[in-house]
Amino acid sequence: MLDLITLASHVTATTAPSLGGPAEIWAAIVKDFSNITSPSAFSAFLQVLMIDIVLAGDNAIVVGALAAGLPADQRKKVIAIGVIAALVLRIVFALMVTWLLGIVGLIFAGGVLLLWVAWRMYRDIAVDHATDSPGSPEIEGDEDSGIKPAKSFVGAAWAVALADVSMSLDNVLAVAGAAKDHPGILIVGLIFAVALMGVAANIIAKYIERYKWIAWIGLAVIVYVAIKMIYDGWVDPQLGLGKFVAPLIGG
Repeated sequence: MLDLITLASHVTATTAPSLGGPAEIWAAIVKDFSNITSPSAFSAFLQVLMIDIVLAGDNAIVVGALAAGLPADQRKKVIAIGVIAALVLRIVFALMVTWLLGIVGLIFAGGVLLLWVAWRMYRDIAVDHATDSPGSPEIEGDEDSGIKPAKSFVGAAWAVALADVSMSLDNVLAVAGAAKDHPGILIVGLIFAVALMGVAANIIAKYIERYKWIAWIGLAVIVYVAIKMIYDGWVDPQLGLGKFVAPLIGG
C-alpha cells in the first residue's frame, strides 16, 4: 500500500525541466539548429519531421474515413470539426508538453500507443481495405483506411473527437520522445505539427496514398521512436515506470 502511495505522489509531484520563457526558447532553437549537422541533432530533426508529416496525414485519413458514411452536408461539418479539433488539441498539448513529460509513465504509455498507431498504419499500407469504407471526397486516401464509417452525425463527431485526442497527444509525445535531448528541435517540431495539421493535412494524406514509400519510411521512424519511448519510459531514473513497478512486483 505504501508503494502505491509513493507512486501516486511521484505522478503528481515529478516535473520535467521547463522550456523557459521566450528568450530561453529562442536560445534553445538557435543552439540546436546551429549544431544541426551533428549526427544526434540531425537524426532528431529528421525523426521529428517524418513523425509530423505522417501523423498529420494519418489524422486526416482517420477523420475522413469516420465521416464517409454521412450525407454531404453532415460529412463536411464532421471533417471541419475533426481538423479544427486536431489543430486546437495539438496546440493545447504542445503548450502542456513540459507538464506532460513530468507525468510518470506517460512516455511509456505514449510509446505503447504509438506502436498501436504503427500497427494500424502497417495494415493501411500493406492490406487492401478498398471495400471497407467509401471514403470522403474531401479527403484523398481515406477509402483504403480499413476504418468503418460512423452511421450518425453524433456518432461520427464523437468518434472523430476521441481519435483527435489520442492522435494529437501521441503526436506531441512522439515529437518529445524523438527530440527530448534537443529542446530547440522539440519546439520547432511542435510548431510544425500544428502548422501541418492546420494547412496541409489533406495534401499530405493524398501524397502518402499516392507514394507508399513515404508511408513506409514514416512507419519505420514511428516504430523506432515508439520502442525508444517505451524503453526510456521504463528505465528513466526519475520518470520511468520500472523503478516504481519493480518493488510492487517484488512485494
